[in-house]
Amino acid sequence: MMLIKTYLPNIFFLIFLFSALSSSGQIVLKDKKYRVDTKIFSQTDSAPLKMDIYYQGQITEKKPTLLFVFGGGFVLGRRDSKLYEPYFNTLIEHGFKVVSVDYRLGLKGKKFPTPFNTSSLRSAIDTATADVYKATDYMIKNAKTLGIDTGMIIISGSSAGAITALHADYNKRNATPLAAKLPANFQYKGVISFAGAILSYKGAPKYAVAPAPTMFFHGTADKLVPYNKVRLLNRGFFGSKYLAHRFRKNNYPYYFQYVQNMGHEIAGSPMAENLPDILWFIENYVVKHKRYFMDVDFKDADKKRTFNLSAAKKIAGN
Repeated sequence: MMLIKTYLPNIFFLIFLFSALSSSGQIVLKDKKYRVDTKIFSQTDSAPLKMDIYYQGQITEKKPTLLFVFGGGFVLGRRDSKLYEPYFNTLIEHGFKVVSVDYRLGLKGKKFPTPFNTSSLRSAIDTATADVYKATDYMIKNAKTLGIDTGMIIISGSSAGAITALHADYNKRNATPLAAKLPANFQYKGVISFAGAILSYKGAPKYAVAPAPTMFFHGTADKLVPYNKVRLLNRGFFGSKYLAHRFRKNNYPYYFQYVQNMGHEIAGSPMAENLPDILWFIENYVVKHKRYFMDVDFKDADKKRTFNLSAAKKIAGN
């Protein structure tokens, strides 16, 4: 195999630093009936890992749950960033619990990975995935007191969080040692990925057990998380376009919206602009088990890109 395309991961982190700075502030719940409880689900050497549980009614009331993983290049980010406010509020309004979790930032203070040395990125992804499994295990073990429907846990994430969410389902379906912490009979009910990808050292990603129905969003001009793929021999970073193609080829239900001429903005914008689509996906793919194979080609000729490489470099002092 040949190297198809080179993405510079250091630029990825600079850009997300730029986006994180522009989305400061905490989530505001739009209804006084909505509540948030915070729990510690794991104690690490550096700090406790916490989860925020958003809900309405009594916390013990059993409800379908979306487990959310924030973005930030495995360097920074917050589980309660204001960027996620419309997404969380909409899900609460429609009868879901939302559990937004911490995870260890495996690239914080580390050298940036390069196209020829992705070991640090792989370690960061595995660390984040392991922490998401700890959160999932906590939710399962405390399902009664937290009101979690363990048969209806959907996992979702943005950018680094989307990468982690895809890896969480991928490792669980393949019963890797990383997933051994979770019960053998547990699987995520669905995946919603905002600009995610799978890093594989064994060629194209393959599933021993069919993956959860997956909703992919990605910008065709994304230079940060690959829209299609980056590959060198058996190692590759496989983005939404490539994964959707593999899902179709293997008869796995999926929904893939690719946004023409947009970049990494799509790691965040669907959480405000595509809420009806997300609810439709959950209702049809997850609840009704529809076996749809959907590719949505979307373009907004009036929309301008908001990420800028040169601006991000200036912020980072490069």
